[in-house]
Amino acid sequence: MKTGLIIFSVIFIFVFLVLIYFCFRKILYNMIDRRIERFQSELIEKQVREIENMYRQIRGWRHDYRNHIQNMKIQLADKNYCKLNEYLDSLACDLDTVDTVIKTGNVMADAILNSKLNAAGKLNIRLNVKANIPGQIKMTDVELCSVLGNMLDNAIEACAALPENERFMRVYIGRLKGQLYLSVQNSAGKVRKEKGAYISTKSDSKEHGYGLFRIDRIAKKYGGYVNRQNEEGVFAAEIMIPLTA
Repeated sequence: MKTGLIIFSVIFIFVFLVLIYFCFRKILYNMIDRRIERFQSELIEKQVREIENMYRQIRGWRHDYRNHIQNMKIQLADKNYCKLNEYLDSLACDLDTVDTVIKTGNVMADAILNSKLNAAGKLNIRLNVKANIPGQIKMTDVELCSVLGNMLDNAIEACAALPENERFMRVYIGRLKGQLYLSVQNSAGKVRKEKGAYISTKSDSKEHGYGLFRIDRIAKKYGGYVNRQNEEGVFAAEIMIPLTA
């Protein structure tokens, strides 16, 4: 009788512990999901602000277009060629800050890429970019922008920590073997790994790590592949996501 009671008690405790484990795991996953959702929301808000600022600059330049033309005509009529040349140089410099040079075929991706690359240019990061996004991608625009934004933010932050003459980024986006292929390579200083996975070197790495986690989660959602590696001052991140057709 006592043996049966002991066995029953052991089974009861075991079941109770299993239930507690699953309950805590569900609570933990819910907490992680909420933090990821908050992180994604903050990231999108940041990207929207960057895009709005870029478009605001473009609208401002277009608004002043007539005034620029009129000023140049006056300088030309008065044969003030030196002043005209200086004015043209200043306009060229101003236009460089808002010029949209990357056209991927996806409007949202264009906005994110040009916004981030504009920020990289201001940090004197040497850029090599080739991007074309097929129309059959599985990811939503929000997910695509989240992946691109995180990858480029990480690369820019790594470059910014180095002397200007060492900063570079290479970005390639296109179709590869029936998949969407995204590759970002950048100069990098110190990198950190924990349990075989790369982690942020920023002071707020606990929050910053959600960017890497978000990328991995989106890739896993669509049966994709993520590869990160570094060697001799270069960090490379690659993502492959199967296309719908």
